[in-house]
Amino acid sequence: MNPFLAVLTASCLARLSYQMARSPVLPRFAESLGAAPELIGIIVAASTVTGVLFKLPAGALSDLLGRRRVMLLGAVFFAVPPFVYPFVNDAVALLVLRFVHGFATAIFAPVASAYVAGLGEARRGARLGWFSSANDLGATAGPLIGGLILYATASFAASYLLVGVLGVLALGMALLVPETETKTTPAERSLSARAAEFREGLRDVITTPAVLIAAAVEATMYLGFGAFLGFLPLYARTVGLNDGAIAVVLAVQLTIALLAKPLTGNLSDRLGRKPVIVLGLFASAAALPLIFRMTSFAGLVTVVPLLGLGVAAVTPATNALIADLVAARRLGAGMGVFGTIWDIGEAAGPILAGILIGQIGYEPAFDVIAAIIAAVAAVFASWVRIATAPVGGPEG
Repeated sequence: MNPFLAVLTASCLARLSYQMARSPVLPRFAESLGAAPELIGIIVAASTVTGVLFKLPAGALSDLLGRRRVMLLGAVFFAVPPFVYPFVNDAVALLVLRFVHGFATAIFAPVASAYVAGLGEARRGARLGWFSSANDLGATAGPLIGGLILYATASFAASYLLVGVLGVLALGMALLVPETETKTTPAERSLSARAAEFREGLRDVITTPAVLIAAAVEATMYLGFGAFLGFLPLYARTVGLNDGAIAVVLAVQLTIALLAKPLTGNLSDRLGRKPVIVLGLFASAAALPLIFRMTSFAGLVTVVPLLGLGVAAVTPATNALIADLVAARRLGAGMGVFGTIWDIGEAAGPILAGILIGQIGYEPAFDVIAAIIAAVAAVFASWVRIATAPVGGPEG
């Protein structure tokens, strides 16, 4: 298959499975097991914590072993853990399972991003925009399908069995992704030489401030977005929405992001990464307080597109910026660092929101989170200057 089409399809199916397992089904499942808001936030964040711990080594390992091989390992975790959910009967067991399920995106996501970024520099932002939209297509359909199945069957087991079937399809599609890059580490090299190159790649990327800044910006946006995904389903039920309506609200937000990402990625190729990122951060900061003040289905559907546009602006531009900043032979490590810091933000979002909601309620909690995003946007716009000379040696 065409490499770009193959990885887009595999990633779309993987994201469809993963997001269907997450929202709105997961918070409702955790609530049904008796979890308090604080514990629900931790459960929602658990799979993201796995990414914090393992995205960086997975990305760097793909620089040595090849993207396809490591992607296949990640795809196994999309296919197997979902079939365990029907047997979970307490919140602690759900927390453990979510951590294990998190190996799917922890391994697959940074390597797939590096694979796409490594297909060439020309139109990199646009290509990453299309890749991100393919992920969002799965992410949009996942909550919609999951919510509608839960509404129709009132069965968490039915939802998670379908998650498993979709995960198996993602694994099958990943098997069709061809290996494209020339191996930088021949098979005959010693284990110590491989380990030295692994450490060198990590060091080159981790010690580059521009890479860390770009990743931190994405993490800040996902602080808000992770909180939104974790608690929108519960908030919406407090204002009278059923599971089907909640699924539609989530789908509207994700559909806007899906449609806009190729455009914003292309825009970042033309205008530069920074202005597109800044506009996206401010849009996200404006959206969150509005969303959690809406008390009707119509109000939520009217406001969530603004958050979709914010996410659409930030994500392709920051992905492309990371790829601009690292050499081709360090793309795995670069995307691993990016994914790790991104996941710190996404994991912190529902945890922080759960604590704040438990103490001060929904509206003030999301005011605080929005203020954090706006502050980072202002600092990034005013003070940060990023050069894009590749880190880690010459390209190729």
